[in-house]
Amino acid sequence: MSEHESNEQKHERGNSRVITRLLASVMLMFAFGFALVPLYEKFCEITGFNGRTTNSAAQTNEGMNVDQTRVVTVEFHTRVSRGIPWEFQPEVRSIRIHPGEVKTVNFIIENRTDKAVVAQALPSVSPGEASLYLNKTECFCFEQQPLAAGERAVMPMQFYLDPDLPERIHRFTLSYMMYDLTEQVQATASLSE
Repeated sequence: MSEHESNEQKHERGNSRVITRLLASVMLMFAFGFALVPLYEKFCEITGFNGRTTNSAAQTNEGMNVDQTRVVTVEFHTRVSRGIPWEFQPEVRSIRIHPGEVKTVNFIIENRTDKAVVAQALPSVSPGEASLYLNKTECFCFEQQPLAAGERAVMPMQFYLDPDLPERIHRFTLSYMMYDLTEQVQATASLSE
């Protein structure tokens, strides 16, 4: 009997080790996947890959020639992250612009909740190559946007297209995804107190 119990205990210990190793592997894979997100976003920001744009102001286009011979259509799309009862939209769905010309487009956001929130917009461009020629001199996406309960705000985005934009690009889409950062901002504020 004791030999049978001994084999059974060995078998249980072996199973416990396998389960522990599997759980450790799953946790390592999750941590690795979680760490890849910021690395991938930084890569996209630097290279313009996947249509990511930088979140910093470009230099103004003073002295830049406007290419009156070309017209590019820029379409604007907006979304809010799932489950957030906000209104977020551009005042116009598209504009026509000459490379080198400065344009301003306003975006409207409304907090339809009964509490204050902090929002942040992340931009992307399609086709991704166009993001390398899109220069935003002013944008609500550069900073977090605090909104009081029920508040409605008009947020400007001023930009120009580099005249070196390839001629094959006649149209592109600038999309913004608005995220709720309220919990993260509150957690950061409580850590610094």
